[in-house]
Amino acid sequence: MAGEKCEFEQTFSFSPLSSKKVSFLQDKDTLALLMKWSMLGRISAQSYSFDQSFYPYNSDKFALCFFRDPYVASSLSRKMKPGACVPLDKPVVSVDVEPVPCTKVSMELFDPIYSCGILRPSGHIVKCFHDVHPDYDELRQMLQEEDSEHYYVVGKEERREFLFRLFKHLCFGGELCQYEDTIDPYISATKHIYKDLISVQKDPETKKISVVSTVLKVCAYDESGQCYPGRQEEEQTFAYLIVDPFKRHVTLFCHCYGVGNFTL
Repeated sequence: MAGEKCEFEQTFSFSPLSSKKVSFLQDKDTLALLMKWSMLGRISAQSYSFDQSFYPYNSDKFALCFFRDPYVASSLSRKMKPGACVPLDKPVVSVDVEPVPCTKVSMELFDPIYSCGILRPSGHIVKCFHDVHPDYDELRQMLQEEDSEHYYVVGKEERREFLFRLFKHLCFGGELCQYEDTIDPYISATKHIYKDLISVQKDPETKKISVVSTVLKVCAYDESGQCYPGRQEEEQTFAYLIVDPFKRHVTLFCHCYGVGNFTL
């Protein structure tokens, strides 16, 4: 956990990029899915520019400066929907930062799911019995339960990837999520959002495309305890900082779990 003052070393300053819009929050098909999954108005992506060079080793410092920045605090409080997230009304004193691997430039990671018994040939998700959840299926079981026979169909390293985490977040949705019968909506929404959030570059010699973004899962604390993205721990309440070190842009991608959708 980082709690030291930004001023001791490199200090970052941030400015909201109001002109930069993510396309998934403008796309009517994606918005309809987010509404169905009880995530609409609770999921957001806000971009900012910053003024110093970013290096992954300095991630804790970067995140602490981000949440302490007055422009960030002001823009988050102003854009939050009532009841969706807790505004940053007290100074952030520390942050937890978890580097998240982000190397994938295709959807091949999900190929094993199509041939292991989780899906029918039509793409429909196989239903299964569960003691707690009456409407359960093999996909959610694979995503969540280590004793599932399909849990390791997707390898340990692949499960840590931001692409897989994003897919998992969408599959579980919000508190009143209406789950899909087929996998296609989850895959298409994951691809759209991932392409929106991640920056890539092509090597001029090898023509190989690679991810240049650094992804950080973040949680901020004020004097009372955890304050962002929510006051309480909940797997579907999450926040990621996605940093483009070349453009010096960072996007805060977050979701706050709760009841009901909000209009955008």
